[in-house]
Amino acid sequence: MKIAIIHDWFDTPGGAENVIENMLELYPDADLFSLVDFFSDENRTKYLKGKKATTSFIQKLPFASTKFRNYLALFPIAIEQFNLDDYDLVISSSHAVAKGVLTGPHQLHICYQYSPMRYAWDMYHTYFKEHNISGIKAFILRKVLHKIRIWDVISSNRVDKFVAISTLIQARIEKYYRRESHIIFPPVDTEKFTHYEKKEDFYFTAARLVPYKKVKLIVEAFNENGKHLKVAGSGEQYEEIKRIAKDNIEVLGYCSDEDMVHYMQKSKAFVYAAFEDFGIVPVEAMACGTPVIAYGKGGVLDTVKDEETGILFGEQSIESINDAVIKFETLSFDAKKVSEHAKNFSSERFQEEFKTFVDEKVNNFLLK
Repeated sequence: MKIAIIHDWFDTPGGAENVIENMLELYPDADLFSLVDFFSDENRTKYLKGKKATTSFIQKLPFASTKFRNYLALFPIAIEQFNLDDYDLVISSSHAVAKGVLTGPHQLHICYQYSPMRYAWDMYHTYFKEHNISGIKAFILRKVLHKIRIWDVISSNRVDKFVAISTLIQARIEKYYRRESHIIFPPVDTEKFTHYEKKEDFYFTAARLVPYKKVKLIVEAFNENGKHLKVAGSGEQYEEIKRIAKDNIEVLGYCSDEDMVHYMQKSKAFVYAAFEDFGIVPVEAMACGTPVIAYGKGGVLDTVKDEETGILFGEQSIESINDAVIKFETLSFDAKKVSEHAKNFSSERFQEEFKTFVDEKVNNFLLK
Protein backbone atom coordinates (compact mmCIF):
# COMPACT_ATOMS: atom_id res chain seq x y z
CA MET A 1 0.00 0.00 0.00
CA LYS A 2 1.41 3.36 -1.04
CA ILE A 3 0.91 6.12 1.54
CA ALA A 4 1.14 9.92 1.36
CA ILE A 5 1.16 12.17 4.44
CA ILE A 6 0.30 15.79 3.74
CA HIS A 7 0.93 18.48 6.36
CA ASP A 8 0.10 22.19 6.19
CA TRP A 9 3.67 23.44 6.54
CA PHE A 10 7.01 22.60 8.12
CA ASP A 11 8.30 25.76 9.74
CA THR A 12 8.58 25.88 13.53
CA PRO A 13 8.17 22.50 15.25
CA GLY A 14 5.35 22.00 17.73
CA GLY A 15 2.64 19.56 18.70
CA ALA A 16 1.53 18.92 15.11
CA GLU A 17 5.07 18.05 14.11
CA ASN A 18 5.22 15.59 17.03
CA VAL A 19 2.24 13.91 15.41
CA ILE A 20 4.08 13.67 12.08
CA GLU A 21 7.07 12.16 13.87
CA ASN A 22 4.80 9.46 15.31
CA MET A 23 3.02 8.87 12.01
CA LEU A 24 6.37 8.31 10.30
CA GLU A 25 7.27 5.73 12.93
CA LEU A 26 4.10 3.89 11.93
CA TYR A 27 4.55 4.46 8.19
CA PRO A 28 8.29 4.95 7.54
CA ASP A 29 7.90 4.53 3.75
CA ALA A 30 5.25 7.25 3.43
CA ASP A 31 5.98 10.23 1.19
CA LEU A 32 5.61 13.73 2.64
CA PHE A 33 3.86 16.73 1.07
CA SER A 34 3.53 20.26 2.43
CA LEU A 35 2.84 23.81 1.27
CA VAL A 36 6.37 24.78 2.37
CA ASP A 37 9.26 23.01 4.07
CA PHE A 38 11.73 25.28 5.84
CA PHE A 39 12.87 22.81 8.48
CA SER A 40 16.48 22.89 9.61
CA ASP A 41 18.55 19.73 9.21
CA GLU A 42 18.24 19.17 12.97
CA ASN A 43 14.44 19.38 12.93
CA ARG A 44 14.27 17.28 9.77
CA THR A 45 16.23 14.52 11.47
CA LYS A 46 14.19 14.66 14.68
CA TYR A 47 10.66 15.02 13.33
CA LEU A 48 10.78 13.80 9.72
CA LYS A 49 13.26 10.92 9.90
CA GLY A 50 15.47 12.90 7.52
CA LYS A 51 12.76 13.12 4.86
CA LYS A 52 12.16 16.24 2.79
CA ALA A 53 8.61 17.11 1.80
CA THR A 54 7.45 17.74 -1.74
CA THR A 55 6.36 21.38 -1.61
CA SER A 56 3.99 23.70 -3.46
CA PHE A 57 4.76 26.76 -5.56
CA ILE A 58 4.52 28.90 -2.42
CA GLN A 59 7.96 27.58 -1.41
CA LYS A 60 9.52 29.65 -4.20
CA LEU A 61 7.54 32.88 -3.79
CA PRO A 62 9.35 36.04 -2.59
CA PHE A 63 10.05 36.16 1.17
CA ALA A 64 8.29 32.81 1.64
CA SER A 65 10.91 31.59 4.11
CA THR A 66 9.72 34.13 6.70
CA LYS A 67 6.39 35.47 5.34
CA PHE A 68 4.69 32.49 3.73
CA ARG A 69 1.54 33.04 5.85
CA ASN A 70 1.00 36.28 3.94
CA TYR A 71 0.07 34.10 0.95
CA LEU A 72 -2.99 32.73 2.77
CA ALA A 73 -5.28 33.53 -0.17
CA LEU A 74 -3.22 31.16 -2.34
CA PHE A 75 -3.20 28.24 0.11
CA PRO A 76 -6.33 26.50 -1.29
CA ILE A 77 -5.02 26.70 -4.85
CA ALA A 78 -1.59 25.47 -3.76
CA ILE A 79 -2.87 22.45 -1.83
CA GLU A 80 -5.00 21.39 -4.80
CA GLN A 81 -1.97 21.30 -7.11
CA PHE A 82 -0.52 18.16 -5.53
CA ASN A 83 -1.09 15.09 -7.71
CA LEU A 84 -1.54 12.15 -5.34
CA ASP A 85 -3.16 9.79 -7.84
CA ASP A 86 -0.54 7.07 -7.26
CA TYR A 87 -1.32 6.70 -3.54
CA ASP A 88 -3.75 4.26 -1.97
CA LEU A 89 -3.96 5.98 1.43
CA VAL A 90 -3.71 9.74 1.99
CA ILE A 91 -3.34 10.99 5.57
CA SER A 92 -3.75 14.74 5.98
CA SER A 93 -2.43 16.43 9.11
CA SER A 94 -4.46 19.62 9.06
CA HIS A 95 -4.97 22.82 11.04
CA ALA A 96 -5.31 24.93 7.89
CA VAL A 97 -5.71 23.56 4.36
CA ALA A 98 -4.03 20.12 4.16
CA LYS A 99 -7.39 18.34 4.31
CA GLY A 100 -8.33 20.03 1.01
CA VAL A 101 -6.00 17.90 -1.09
CA LEU A 102 -7.71 16.27 -4.08
CA THR A 103 -8.19 12.50 -4.02
CA GLY A 104 -10.17 10.05 -6.13
CA PRO A 105 -12.74 7.32 -5.39
CA HIS A 106 -9.98 4.67 -5.46
CA GLN A 107 -8.20 6.39 -2.55
CA LEU A 108 -8.92 6.53 1.18
CA HIS A 109 -8.39 9.96 2.74
CA ILE A 110 -8.12 10.15 6.54
CA CYS A 111 -7.71 13.58 8.11
CA TYR A 112 -6.13 14.11 11.53
CA GLN A 113 -7.74 17.46 12.36
CA TYR A 114 -6.12 19.78 14.92
CA SER A 115 -8.89 22.30 14.38
CA PRO A 116 -10.80 24.02 11.62
CA MET A 117 -8.86 27.23 10.95
CA ARG A 118 -9.36 29.17 14.18
CA TYR A 119 -8.67 32.60 12.67
CA ALA A 120 -11.35 31.92 10.04
CA TRP A 121 -13.94 30.48 12.43
CA ASP A 122 -14.17 30.67 16.23
CA MET A 123 -11.30 33.16 16.72
CA TYR A 124 -12.25 35.35 13.75
CA HIS A 125 -13.25 38.46 15.72
CA THR A 126 -10.65 37.90 18.45
CA TYR A 127 -7.88 37.68 15.84
CA PHE A 128 -8.65 41.12 14.44
CA LYS A 129 -8.91 42.63 17.92
CA GLU A 130 -5.74 41.13 19.40
CA HIS A 131 -3.63 42.00 16.37
CA ASN A 132 -5.11 45.51 15.97
CA ILE A 133 -6.02 44.89 12.33
CA SER A 134 -8.06 47.73 10.86
CA GLY A 135 -8.54 49.86 7.77
CA ILE A 136 -7.76 48.57 4.30
CA LYS A 137 -5.78 45.62 5.70
CA ALA A 138 -8.82 44.47 7.68
CA PHE A 139 -11.08 44.91 4.66
CA ILE A 140 -8.85 42.75 2.46
CA LEU A 141 -8.34 40.10 5.13
CA ARG A 142 -12.07 39.84 5.83
CA LYS A 143 -12.74 39.16 2.14
CA VAL A 144 -9.95 36.57 2.03
CA LEU A 145 -11.23 34.78 5.13
CA HIS A 146 -14.80 34.85 3.81
CA LYS A 147 -13.66 32.95 0.72
CA ILE A 148 -11.48 30.66 2.84
CA ARG A 149 -14.51 29.68 4.94
CA ILE A 150 -16.52 28.75 1.85
CA TRP A 151 -13.63 26.67 0.48
CA ASP A 152 -13.03 25.13 3.91
CA VAL A 153 -16.57 23.72 4.11
CA ILE A 154 -16.50 22.49 0.51
CA SER A 155 -13.11 20.82 0.97
CA SER A 156 -14.27 19.04 4.16
CA ASN A 157 -16.35 16.81 1.88
CA ARG A 158 -13.13 15.48 0.32
CA VAL A 159 -12.25 13.71 3.58
CA ASP A 160 -13.47 10.14 4.02
CA LYS A 161 -12.82 9.91 7.78
CA PHE A 162 -12.03 12.64 10.30
CA VAL A 163 -9.99 12.11 13.46
CA ALA A 164 -10.23 14.91 16.05
CA ILE A 165 -7.57 15.70 18.66
CA SER A 166 -10.06 16.44 21.46
CA THR A 167 -13.71 16.65 22.42
CA LEU A 168 -13.60 20.38 21.62
CA ILE A 169 -12.34 19.78 18.08
CA GLN A 170 -14.89 17.03 17.56
CA ALA A 171 -17.58 19.63 18.37
CA ARG A 172 -16.05 22.14 15.95
CA ILE A 173 -15.91 19.60 13.13
CA GLU A 174 -19.59 18.89 13.74
CA LYS A 175 -20.45 22.61 13.94
CA TYR A 176 -18.56 23.88 10.88
CA TYR A 177 -18.38 20.80 8.62
CA ARG A 178 -21.44 18.81 9.80
CA ARG A 179 -19.24 15.72 9.91
CA GLU A 180 -18.71 13.00 12.50
CA SER A 181 -15.22 12.31 13.81
CA HIS A 182 -13.33 9.88 16.02
CA ILE A 183 -11.17 11.23 18.87
CA ILE A 184 -7.53 10.18 19.18
CA PHE A 185 -5.55 12.41 21.53
CA PRO A 186 -2.19 13.61 20.15
CA PRO A 187 1.06 12.08 21.46
CA VAL A 188 2.94 13.59 24.39
CA ASP A 189 6.55 12.70 25.17
CA THR A 190 5.94 11.27 28.61
CA GLU A 191 9.37 9.61 28.50
CA LYS A 192 11.22 12.93 28.47
CA PHE A 193 9.01 14.57 31.09
CA THR A 194 9.45 12.05 33.89
CA HIS A 195 7.98 11.72 37.36
CA TYR A 196 9.76 13.73 40.08
CA GLU A 197 8.72 13.86 43.73
CA LYS A 198 10.69 16.73 45.32
CA LYS A 199 8.74 19.89 44.52
CA GLU A 200 10.04 23.36 45.37
CA ASP A 201 8.20 26.49 46.45
CA PHE A 202 7.48 28.10 43.09
CA TYR A 203 4.81 28.03 40.40
CA PHE A 204 5.70 27.70 36.72
CA THR A 205 4.16 28.68 33.41
CA ALA A 206 5.47 28.27 29.88
CA ALA A 207 4.06 29.31 26.50
CA ARG A 208 4.67 31.53 23.53
CA LEU A 209 4.26 35.06 24.82
CA VAL A 210 1.40 36.07 22.55
CA PRO A 211 -1.99 37.49 23.61
CA TYR A 212 -4.19 34.38 23.36
CA LYS A 213 -1.86 32.33 25.58
CA LYS A 214 -2.80 34.67 28.49
CA VAL A 215 0.65 34.59 30.11
CA LYS A 216 0.38 38.31 30.80
CA LEU A 217 -2.82 37.60 32.74
CA ILE A 218 -1.04 34.98 34.85
CA VAL A 219 1.74 37.46 35.60
CA GLU A 220 -0.81 40.09 36.63
CA ALA A 221 -2.46 37.57 38.96
CA PHE A 222 0.85 36.68 40.60
CA ASN A 223 1.75 40.36 40.85
CA GLU A 224 -1.30 40.58 43.08
CA ASN A 225 -0.91 37.37 45.11
CA GLY A 226 2.84 37.80 45.65
CA LYS A 227 3.71 34.12 45.18
CA HIS A 228 6.88 32.99 43.43
CA LEU A 229 6.34 32.40 39.70
CA LYS A 230 8.78 31.44 36.93
CA VAL A 231 7.77 32.29 33.35
CA ALA A 232 9.33 30.54 30.35
CA GLY A 233 8.79 31.63 26.76
CA SER A 234 9.49 34.23 24.13
CA GLY A 235 7.32 36.23 21.78
CA GLU A 236 5.79 39.61 21.05
CA GLN A 237 4.75 40.23 24.67
CA TYR A 238 8.12 39.38 26.23
CA GLU A 239 9.27 42.95 26.88
CA GLU A 240 5.88 44.00 28.24
CA ILE A 241 5.67 41.00 30.57
CA LYS A 242 9.23 41.55 31.78
CA ARG A 243 8.44 45.22 32.43
CA ILE A 244 5.29 44.63 34.49
CA ALA A 245 6.55 41.59 36.45
CA LYS A 246 7.22 42.32 40.13
CA ASP A 247 10.12 40.93 42.16
CA ASN A 248 8.30 37.69 42.99
CA ILE A 249 8.20 36.79 39.28
CA GLU A 250 11.18 35.55 37.28
CA VAL A 251 10.86 35.94 33.50
CA LEU A 252 13.21 33.33 32.04
CA GLY A 253 12.72 33.91 28.32
CA TYR A 254 13.39 31.02 25.97
CA CYS A 255 14.21 27.75 27.75
CA SER A 256 15.93 24.67 26.33
CA ASP A 257 14.22 21.28 26.52
CA GLU A 258 16.47 20.37 29.45
CA ASP A 259 15.52 23.54 31.35
CA MET A 260 11.84 22.97 30.65
CA VAL A 261 12.02 19.49 32.13
CA HIS A 262 13.89 20.88 35.16
CA TYR A 263 11.28 23.56 35.92
CA MET A 264 8.36 21.25 35.17
CA GLN A 265 9.68 18.65 37.57
CA LYS A 266 10.48 20.98 40.45
CA SER A 267 7.56 23.40 40.37
CA LYS A 268 4.73 22.90 42.86
CA ALA A 269 2.15 23.53 40.12
CA PHE A 270 2.00 24.49 36.46
CA VAL A 271 -0.30 27.44 35.69
CA TYR A 272 -2.09 27.62 32.33
CA ALA A 273 -4.72 30.19 31.35
CA ALA A 274 -5.07 29.67 27.58
CA PHE A 275 -8.15 28.29 25.83
CA GLU A 276 -6.51 25.45 23.90
CA ASP A 277 -7.65 22.88 21.36
CA PHE A 278 -5.81 20.19 23.34
CA GLY A 279 -2.87 21.59 25.31
CA ILE A 280 0.25 19.43 25.29
CA VAL A 281 2.25 21.44 27.85
CA PRO A 282 -0.14 20.76 30.78
CA VAL A 283 0.17 17.03 30.05
CA GLU A 284 3.98 17.35 30.05
CA ALA A 285 3.72 18.98 33.48
CA MET A 286 1.52 16.17 34.79
CA ALA A 287 3.99 13.61 33.41
CA CYS A 288 6.49 15.18 35.81
CA GLY A 289 4.07 14.59 38.67
CA THR A 290 3.28 18.31 38.74
CA PRO A 291 -0.40 19.24 39.14
CA VAL A 292 -1.91 21.82 36.80
CA ILE A 293 -3.89 24.96 37.57
CA ALA A 294 -5.70 25.60 34.29
CA TYR A 295 -8.55 27.50 32.65
CA GLY A 296 -11.35 24.95 32.64
CA LYS A 297 -12.42 25.11 29.02
CA GLY A 298 -11.21 23.49 25.83
CA GLY A 299 -8.74 20.64 25.62
CA VAL A 300 -7.80 20.57 29.31
CA LEU A 301 -11.24 19.13 30.06
CA ASP A 302 -9.97 15.95 28.37
CA THR A 303 -6.64 15.90 30.20
CA VAL A 304 -6.90 17.46 33.68
CA LYS A 305 -9.00 15.83 36.41
CA ASP A 306 -10.24 18.57 38.70
CA GLU A 307 -8.93 18.15 42.27
CA GLU A 308 -7.15 14.92 41.27
CA THR A 309 -4.43 16.02 38.83
CA GLY A 310 -4.99 19.76 39.13
CA ILE A 311 -7.43 22.61 39.65
CA LEU A 312 -9.67 24.06 36.95
CA PHE A 313 -10.80 27.70 37.16
CA GLY A 314 -13.82 29.17 35.42
CA GLU A 315 -12.78 32.55 34.02
CA GLN A 316 -9.75 34.09 32.37
CA SER A 317 -9.41 36.69 35.10
CA ILE A 318 -7.00 37.66 37.87
CA GLU A 319 -9.56 36.84 40.54
CA SER A 320 -10.35 33.41 39.13
CA ILE A 321 -6.67 32.47 38.86
CA ASN A 322 -5.92 33.59 42.39
CA ASP A 323 -8.96 31.81 43.80
CA ALA A 324 -7.66 28.64 42.13
CA VAL A 325 -4.19 29.14 43.63
CA ILE A 326 -5.73 29.56 47.10
CA LYS A 327 -7.78 26.39 46.60
CA PHE A 328 -4.72 24.52 45.32
CA GLU A 329 -2.80 25.32 48.49
CA THR A 330 -5.52 23.77 50.64
CA LEU A 331 -5.28 20.42 48.83
CA SER A 332 -2.63 17.74 48.49
CA PHE A 333 -1.76 15.91 45.28
CA ASP A 334 -0.07 12.55 44.80
CA ALA A 335 2.76 13.19 42.31
CA LYS A 336 2.91 9.55 41.28
CA LYS A 337 -0.81 9.40 40.50
CA VAL A 338 -0.57 12.66 38.55
CA SER A 339 2.30 11.22 36.52
CA GLU A 340 0.50 7.92 35.92
CA HIS A 341 -2.52 9.79 34.59
CA ALA A 342 -0.35 11.57 32.00
CA LYS A 343 0.68 8.23 30.51
CA ASN A 344 -2.82 7.99 29.03
CA PHE A 345 -1.55 10.50 26.46
CA SER A 346 1.77 8.83 25.58
CA SER A 347 3.24 8.33 22.11
CA GLU A 348 2.80 4.57 22.45
CA ARG A 349 -0.91 5.01 23.13
CA PHE A 350 -1.28 7.36 20.14
CA GLN A 351 0.47 4.99 17.75
CA GLU A 352 -1.59 2.01 18.88
CA GLU A 353 -4.91 3.86 18.59
CA PHE A 354 -4.09 5.55 15.28
CA LYS A 355 -2.84 2.36 13.61
CA THR A 356 -5.90 0.43 14.82
CA PHE A 357 -8.20 3.12 13.43
CA VAL A 358 -6.40 3.31 10.07
CA ASP A 359 -6.20 -0.47 9.67
CA GLU A 360 -9.92 -0.81 10.31
CA LYS A 361 -10.84 1.91 7.81
CA VAL A 362 -8.45 0.55 5.18
CA ASN A 363 -9.89 -2.97 5.54
CA ASN A 364 -13.46 -1.64 5.27
CA PHE A 365 -12.50 0.44 2.24
CA LEU A 366 -10.94 -2.53 0.44
CA LEU A 367 -14.10 -4.60 1.02
CA LYS A 368 -16.27 -2.13 -0.90
